[in-house]
Amino acid sequence: MKINCIAVDDEPLALEIIKDYCAKIPFLNLMQAFDNAIETMQYLRNNKVDLILLDIQMEDLTGIQLLNALKTKPYVIMTTAYDNYALQGFELDVTDYLLKPISFDRFLKGINKVYDRMLNEAKPADPSPIAVNVPDNTGREYFFVKTETHIEKVTTSDVLYVEGMGDYWRIVTKNKRIMTLMNARGMEEVLPENQFCRVHRSYFVALGKIESIERKHIKIGDQRIPIGDTYQKGFFDIIEKKK
Repeated sequence: MKINCIAVDDEPLALEIIKDYCAKIPFLNLMQAFDNAIETMQYLRNNKVDLILLDIQMEDLTGIQLLNALKTKPYVIMTTAYDNYALQGFELDVTDYLLKPISFDRFLKGINKVYDRMLNEAKPADPSPIAVNVPDNTGREYFFVKTETHIEKVTTSDVLYVEGMGDYWRIVTKNKRIMTLMNARGMEEVLPENQFCRVHRSYFVALGKIESIERKHIKIGDQRIPIGDTYQKGFFDIIEKKK
């Protein structure tokens, strides 16, 4: 699934940064860039877009005025140097509000919000490039995750464990570590349920890679992974069934 978007900003440098960020995200298609809201409005009369990356403070017509003038609104991510428009933005149901200077990881987080909303609104049969959606994921041999620069294929049997790190998850495999921006629910959906178990708020483990269990810790290679109280019963029930 592609997100077709346009960018609107009257600051040339800010617009170039947005263009550069868009180019780094494979599923984001920047259709056009504008330095004013009036040309943007004319473009939107004849072209359908999924997302507008919209600056607020512009001459002649502001980003807020542009949104109010649109009969049909696509998803909107506001990009601005001013935080006093946040309330107005969310009253207009914008998906995200990014304060300049915008880092790439914060930009990617906003784009992911749009992507997730579009997925939720899509038909069940609509394919996703981020995860291989198999009705029964117990036999899934691989899945895809988004990194900062590309979409990477992960072989399920290579994964040792997954560790939560703030807004990111670190997938630890036999040969490398992969950082991906995904929430816990998304991680649960891509990991085959008969091969992985969540044992802690910040950890999923590959059941077949567990070497030993010591009280409230799991040993996988050199890593000792804690078993959280909330997940303890569910984990040991699974272990008991596999004896």
